[in-house]
Amino acid sequence: MERKQLAPGVHLSYDPAQKLNRCRISIHFTFPARRETATAHALLPLVMERGYAGCPDMTGLTKKLARLYGADLAVDGRPMGASRNLCVSVTGIKDRFALAGESLSQAYTELVLGVAFHPCMADGAFDAEAVAIEKQMLRQSLEDELNDKRLYCMRQTAREFYGDSPMGIRQEGYLEEVDGLTGQDLAAAYEEMLSTASIELMVLGCTPAETQRVEAAFMEELGKIRRRPVGPMAFLAMPRQIPVHKVETFDMVQAKLCLAFTLGKPMDLAELAAFRLAMALYGGSVTSRLFLNVRERDHLCYYCASSFQSFTGSMVVSSGIEPGDAARAENAILNELADLCTGPITSQELEDCRRGLMDGLAGIEDSLGSIESWYAMEMIRGGAITTPQQARADLAAVTVDQVRSVLRRFSLSVSYLLTTKEGAYV
Repeated sequence: MERKQLAPGVHLSYDPAQKLNRCRISIHFTFPARRETATAHALLPLVMERGYAGCPDMTGLTKKLARLYGADLAVDGRPMGASRNLCVSVTGIKDRFALAGESLSQAYTELVLGVAFHPCMADGAFDAEAVAIEKQMLRQSLEDELNDKRLYCMRQTAREFYGDSPMGIRQEGYLEEVDGLTGQDLAAAYEEMLSTASIELMVLGCTPAETQRVEAAFMEELGKIRRRPVGPMAFLAMPRQIPVHKVETFDMVQAKLCLAFTLGKPMDLAELAAFRLAMALYGGSVTSRLFLNVRERDHLCYYCASSFQSFTGSMVVSSGIEPGDAARAENAILNELADLCTGPITSQELEDCRRGLMDGLAGIEDSLGSIESWYAMEMIRGGAITTPQQARADLAAVTVDQVRSVLRRFSLSVSYLLTTKEGAYV
């Protein structure tokens, strides 16, 4: 992957991905999250994906993508700690596979730039009909959150864990604000994103000449925008605290238990390989302690897994349990963490987890989506950009002592339980 700066806060990343038969052009906008615009930015990707000024009709857009041999357009938003990332991407076959010699990369460029820089707006507002339709979809999604108890438990845990900090601004938006959003509100949020975001243009699978044409067209669009980019948000972490236990009761069969842990301070990127191996060993793989012991041996969970968020220095353990097993399951989860910190770790289990991660890293360059996800995350994190090959080398060098050092820093902050009235504990 080659990368160069095009303008303040704007970079181009390029990888020819010669072994793949598809190409992908993406524009990543990364900007600070703000409570005032959270719901508008949650709605923005949904409205932008419906079309753009050059093709405002969804049916017409679908036909256009079909004529491009089934190209795919996506507009996605996701949280990055105290920042938000909105990505517009178009993926399709390479020019050399076009049956009539069409310049597909040029068509992809027009699509991605049209969606990113020329959305369907009139008189300073997004199309009212499109906004109304997508408001209904967003409202339905937020109202349905409670029906997905696993998702609801994880979000409630995050809300309790992050509180009013910048990391706690909801990427999914706020239900009570949806009805009041207007096309003007959405346009204001969009213009704020264009002017303040760090922008990463990623061109994967194109030839050097095609990439130059994409860059030239992109820079022409960028030159029309008055920019005041804001630098990337620093890594944050929640302070340590006495663990908070929350319980909600429902008429349900399978209870949900989420535990949130904090490092107490921002993580050091130099230790990322150790964190990856620590997560795989604790609860991030099928050879982890939580899977093999809490789930398989003790039969305390239907599922039990851990995940780590580098931007916020936090770890979450999510599990599905029998309502009456909540206390036992929480104790078992905490005991497995304590055992890894102080007890023996066999070379066999360590290497099983390491091999699983190494195999995953080896497959990153087998798809454009994986390549983009890897490098986009590296760029948004900041610091030196690590290739998958370097990450494998870093992972191979991680020791047991480093794994223990990482895990010992976590302390429990929040325990959140969804259960029946009979299964509740205090």
